[in-house]
Amino acid sequence: MEFEYQVIAGSGLDVGFSMISPSGQQLVSGFRKSDGIHMVDPTEDGDYSICFDNSFSKMSLKMVFFGVVLNAQSGTRSEWDTVDQEDSLLDYTLGDIRLRLETMHRDLERTRQVQAALRAFEARDRYVLEDNLWRVSFWSCLTLLLMLTVASAQIHTLKKLFDEKKKVTTRA
Repeated sequence: MEFEYQVIAGSGLDVGFSMISPSGQQLVSGFRKSDGIHMVDPTEDGDYSICFDNSFSKMSLKMVFFGVVLNAQSGTRSEWDTVDQEDSLLDYTLGDIRLRLETMHRDLERTRQVQAALRAFEARDRYVLEDNLWRVSFWSCLTLLLMLTVASAQIHTLKKLFDEKKKVTTRA
């Protein structure tokens, strides 16, 4: 069994986690990690628990992408066992076709998992970019306001330098 997780949104992008066997034994644990991939051999029958812990960060919410992949191929063997192995089709035995189909299924499943992980990476990056956009916009507006203030002060100072307060009287 393969277990993969990734924090895609939230303050700090970290979370605690643990995986517990049906008998209550803790198999995998981690504290304040942003992502991880763990392989566990399911030796017991029953429900395995996966727990995410955000108790160290009570004020911020987290969004976690996770996936669990079971390596057991459900039902594929029993369906093929009923088919006669001796039949052949254009020099390909049914065993060859079955092997290729199983390989293709396994590869397609792995491709689906990789694409889901890449979507999670993209979502986390988008969240970080949107959070940074607010900061950049705020500081850009503040810098623009400061530049306009300095420009108006410079214009005012230049006007004052060339402004004559003396009245010139001419006698005729």
